[in-house]
Amino acid sequence: MDFDRAVFYRIVEDFFSFSGELGFGEIRAIPISARYGDNVSSASERMPWYDSPHLLEHLEMVDVENKAATEPFRMPVQWVNRPNSEFRGFSGPVVSGAIKADDEIVVLPSGKMTRVAQVIGPGDAGQAQAGDSVTVTLVDEIDVARGDMLAAPRERPQVADQFAAHLVWMSSESLLPGRSYLMKINHNMLPATVTEIKHRIDIDTQAKLAAKSLSLNEIGVCNLSVARAVAFDPYTKNRDTGAFILIDRFSNETVAAGMIDFALRRATNIHLHQHMVSKAVRSALKGHRPAVLWFTGLPGSGKSTIANMVEAHLHTRGAHTVLLDGDNVRHGLNKDLGFTEPDRVENIRRIGEVAKLMTEAGLIALCSFISPFHAERDMVRELLEDGEFIEIFVDIPLGQCIARDPKGLYRRALAGEIKNFTGVNAPYEPPENPELHLKAGERRADALAQEVVEELVRRGIV
Repeated sequence: MDFDRAVFYRIVEDFFSFSGELGFGEIRAIPISARYGDNVSSASERMPWYDSPHLLEHLEMVDVENKAATEPFRMPVQWVNRPNSEFRGFSGPVVSGAIKADDEIVVLPSGKMTRVAQVIGPGDAGQAQAGDSVTVTLVDEIDVARGDMLAAPRERPQVADQFAAHLVWMSSESLLPGRSYLMKINHNMLPATVTEIKHRIDIDTQAKLAAKSLSLNEIGVCNLSVARAVAFDPYTKNRDTGAFILIDRFSNETVAAGMIDFALRRATNIHLHQHMVSKAVRSALKGHRPAVLWFTGLPGSGKSTIANMVEAHLHTRGAHTVLLDGDNVRHGLNKDLGFTEPDRVENIRRIGEVAKLMTEAGLIALCSFISPFHAERDMVRELLEDGEFIEIFVDIPLGQCIARDPKGLYRRALAGEIKNFTGVNAPYEPPENPELHLKAGERRADALAQEVVEELVRRGIV
């Protein structure tokens, strides 16, 4: 372009227009030549029309603001330091603000107030500022755990279990709303779910595009829900406390980087109501413990047949049960869902929540679902208390399922008439460590049902 002034300023105008909504504090355009070094370390004779500082001169005099030093105090707890019964400190980095002995602080998410007894850090000066890694001791003996945040009480971060965020998707496997991932945020590691993709951002035009999933390198604005409330600041205010990553629960792959925008209003407006009649009281009335018996396996493996027989056995024992079957729930609760991967994830998420409600009522819920993915079965397990989720793998070779084909679905799937059919053109991830592994191809259904009942007796559920 022969160092043409008009061309340069046309590029500058286009870039300023493009970046107007990106929130930069300042943008400085300097015309340089990488090949010849013009305006890199000295003024260019070939661009006399540019009379502002060259690149090196600009870098030497640019004012780099230390924003973290002027922000409110934030210290995510990385480690509870207790070498002996006489000392209990909380270690971590001061990501913003400053702290010194006798300062008032709040511990979040609990909201408990206290004062700083001692700050042990660089130089043992009794105080610390943004960038320092320190150990803080408190005046009061209050409960503080890894992942909690020490903060300025009059300028607190937000605390919520649902929020909106920008996600940069980094995995070759697409993001599926409803699937459970692990979120790492402020030294917390907790289950998280993308409940909704609001839109995808076109990185060329910044346009907001409708999307049902995110693929590799795509950026979207999403709503997320986490297993428990966490303390955070919006990313635009504090990059340390407002950033997180998502991790695939099965492969441990980092699948996304996230930046929190704001807490969702419903996260602060909805509260758990405490019941006068508890799960334990309901269970005692029924004379057995609540549980979820989760039958999983390929289509045609005999899951529903075995589940029906198990329920009949339990009924004769006086147990209170409910049977949730894959086909039946798709006639009502999940009639709006298809068989794509995102719909399968949402199908199991809904059933998991229903099964949890059944255990709250003191029932034994028998759930017969293909449930092809590890992540969704683990998500249901985590909804329940320890020992309540019993995964039952009804294992049978694919060839036998095709030979049985009680509903004629394999024949249609193999003919290409049914898409996303598990075992044919959609994957099934078999359980690695189920509570019960039933070899359905080798034994009769009634014998397998009896084995399930015997396991429930052994576990003290009935």
